[in-house]
Amino acid sequence: ATVSPSSKVIGGAGLDVDFSLESPSGRLLVSERRRADGLHTVEPTEAGDYRLCFDNSFSAVSEKLVFFELLFDGPHGDGDGDGDGDAWLEAAEPEDSLDVKIEDIKESIETMRSRLERSIQMQALLRAFEARDRKLQESNRGRVDFWSAVNLGALLLVALLQVYTLRSLFQEPRRPRT
Repeated sequence: ATVSPSSKVIGGAGLDVDFSLESPSGRLLVSERRRADGLHTVEPTEAGDYRLCFDNSFSAVSEKLVFFELLFDGPHGDGDGDGDGDAWLEAAEPEDSLDVKIEDIKESIETMRSRLERSIQMQALLRAFEARDRKLQESNRGRVDFWSAVNLGALLLVALLQVYTLRSLFQEPRRPRT
């Protein structure tokens, strides 16, 4: 069985973060610095809790939004090797030729399951990309709106100054009454 942690920084300044993965004994398995995304495949060799760490200490002023998921490839079930899905096989006692066909069907189903899990992973990754792009687009729209308002204000100020200057050129100076 393997574990595949994947991550994607979808928000924040710089869109990068440090990543590390340690075994239960403290041995460093993966270490990356200032990466926007990552996909790793690790085979667990020790029993216990593995430590997954995203570090943003190099950019303490800005916060980051990180999408991550863990994919477990390998046998599924309750862990004792006797899944409930195989119980019907023991009761049926098929013939040898039928047994081969059932094994082929089981292999086909397992292949489809793994491909389906991979497509689910890709869809989740695409959703993360879409979320990052949407956040960037909304940020850019806010900047465009702000600078458009600044330009409109400057345009109105220049227009008023031009009108005032033209009026002052064509006004006759006032003479004091005597």
